[in-house]
Amino acid sequence: MKAIIVHESRGRMRLRLRQRNMTIHQADLLEAWLKVKPWIKEAVVHERTACFVVTYTGDRETVLSALEKFTWADAGSSVTLPGHSTRELNREFQEKLVGKVLMKGMTTLFLPIPLRTARLFWHMIPFLHKGFRCLLRHRIKVELLDAMSIGISACRGDFGTAGMVMFLLEIGELLEDWTKKKSVADLAESLSLHVDRVWLKMDTGEVLMPINQVKPGDKVLLRAGEIIPLDGVVAEGVITVNQASLTGESVPAAKHPGGTVYAGTVVEEGECIMNVKQVSGQGRYDRIVEMIQHSEQMKSAAEVRASSLADKLVPYTFAGSLLSLVLTRNVARAVSVLMVDFSCALKLAMPLAVLSAMREAGKKHITVKGGKFLEAAAKADTIVFDKTGTLTHACPRVVKIVTFNGKEEKEMLRLAACLEEHFPHSMANAVVEEAKRRNLDHAERHARVEYLVAHGIASSVDGEQVRIGSAHFIFEDEKAIIPEDEQEKFDTLPPEYSQLYLAIDGVLSAVIFISDPLREEAKDVLSALRSLGIKNTVMLTGDSFRTAEAIAGQLGVDDFRAGVLPADKADYVGALRRMGHTVLMVGDGINDSPALSEADVGIAISDGAAIAREIADITIAADSLWELVSLRQLAMALMCRIQNNYHFVIGFNGALIGLGAAGIFSPATSAVLHNLSTLGVSLHSMSALSISKAE
Repeated sequence: MKAIIVHESRGRMRLRLRQRNMTIHQADLLEAWLKVKPWIKEAVVHERTACFVVTYTGDRETVLSALEKFTWADAGSSVTLPGHSTRELNREFQEKLVGKVLMKGMTTLFLPIPLRTARLFWHMIPFLHKGFRCLLRHRIKVELLDAMSIGISACRGDFGTAGMVMFLLEIGELLEDWTKKKSVADLAESLSLHVDRVWLKMDTGEVLMPINQVKPGDKVLLRAGEIIPLDGVVAEGVITVNQASLTGESVPAAKHPGGTVYAGTVVEEGECIMNVKQVSGQGRYDRIVEMIQHSEQMKSAAEVRASSLADKLVPYTFAGSLLSLVLTRNVARAVSVLMVDFSCALKLAMPLAVLSAMREAGKKHITVKGGKFLEAAAKADTIVFDKTGTLTHACPRVVKIVTFNGKEEKEMLRLAACLEEHFPHSMANAVVEEAKRRNLDHAERHARVEYLVAHGIASSVDGEQVRIGSAHFIFEDEKAIIPEDEQEKFDTLPPEYSQLYLAIDGVLSAVIFISDPLREEAKDVLSALRSLGIKNTVMLTGDSFRTAEAIAGQLGVDDFRAGVLPADKADYVGALRRMGHTVLMVGDGINDSPALSEADVGIAISDGAAIAREIADITIAADSLWELVSLRQLAMALMCRIQNNYHFVIGFNGALIGLGAAGIFSPATSAVLHNLSTLGVSLHSMSALSISKAE
């Protein structure tokens, strides 16, 4: 890179490239290249002046050496730019804005009056057309307000006011389009992966391939420091993966052959070959973009009310204008009232506030699928938790095995692991892991395995009918019996653990005791949620009543239900809603899906079952339940901002209408102040919400 240092202070340099200007692509590339450097604290590139400013840490010579070696080709191969450029969006807006201002100034200063008048009438046609369409459809909307204010001014010969109103309306429309596009682009940018090429392992060697040409089954090379670009399974090698972007987990996870890796996570150590499961277009970024687009159809009630209120206020604006004309006989005052409408600010600021909140939630590892779910999260008075994997760590361990009917402990564990390895539920994993710790080989000897959600597993092993699952499944559904001489042994089993019951040919053969420790933060999180207005906390579990009672006592929940089936969970949540409660349901498993769907807001843990994440309205990181507190704070702050926006828009624009009617403000002044207030409230809606740290 050839550049000169324009200004320098401690830890900061401003440099100018020895070229007249930069393209948008070059500016984006340089800024992206700078921001991934470990010594960079902040980097800003100004493409028009070919300047850039870096704030850095460490040795000055390290910075200069890296900049000296910079080439556009190397930067292009080392960093990935997003499919859309915020810089390009801003440039487009700036050019349109400057163009409109210059055109307005040039026509006012240099165009002869007859030509200026002719241009004004030509310019009026689209506005009048929209107004007439409203009349033909018998609708009193903002477009009719605009058409009348412009038409009346022109009919009075006040061409300056008519022209200024049209100019301000076009500027307002441009601002609305830009702010909305920028908010959506920023949200998508904050969640995108920025990977467009991958290294494929082929018979001929390693080949750099565009990601959109990768097919399921292709072998992708992953090395330390790289972002995993697609969902897949490790085929060769061992790596440790930082999954914080997906699950919020602070400790890297080891991935061995057969282990699943996800797009958006980062390889910290080692290298491997991954078999691709999902190709580009089906991955995380694409789902997020689709979610953003779909969120337009998931507007909060506050957004819908704002849009509806804006249209409902139009007749009152007309009435105010007519009343002003009747009382004052002054057309200018009546037009001043018409200059002000509530539509722009109400219809623009509310969606921008929601998009901003969704973007901020994404930075906190909270994915929200629509504004209405944030509103419900703010209104909720009841939160219902699944136990396993939600209030607990979902990493249970087998602590004890009690056998019946003369069976051997090792053989029962081997048999249980043989069946449970097919279903990656947390308790199943505990059984399989315990067999591994004891070096027990559990090669498959069974026939077809049937999994009954929230009940258990049924199969046939060596000609014997084997069932493993909950007490409800074993004793009520399968009618298994306890050996007669071992009833007392069964009655004295320890109640503080979760239990899996194993029956062979209808006779109880073993009880496997599993401890699933509570999350350390669970009790404090429940307390924090209560302080934020949650009145009822409930725990639902398929465990026995004794186990559930012990855990509920430790947590201090207001209520709990034990031995519940998936349908029971959904019924319970539905009953709460019918009683008038706004319910949040938090779960992670397949069996939680009906309840997640039934709740006002379903919240899934990010490392839970895929179907739960798909059904859920909000997904939080798996590492800490404090995300629930952040979610509640964010949702409440959003609703507070929306209410403040309401008060400001109604109050300020109402004052403009009054001052215009009183003759204090001219029509042009009213229009200017109205548009400036719309811009101000929109920019405020895009700013970060202020919430305290949830921990």
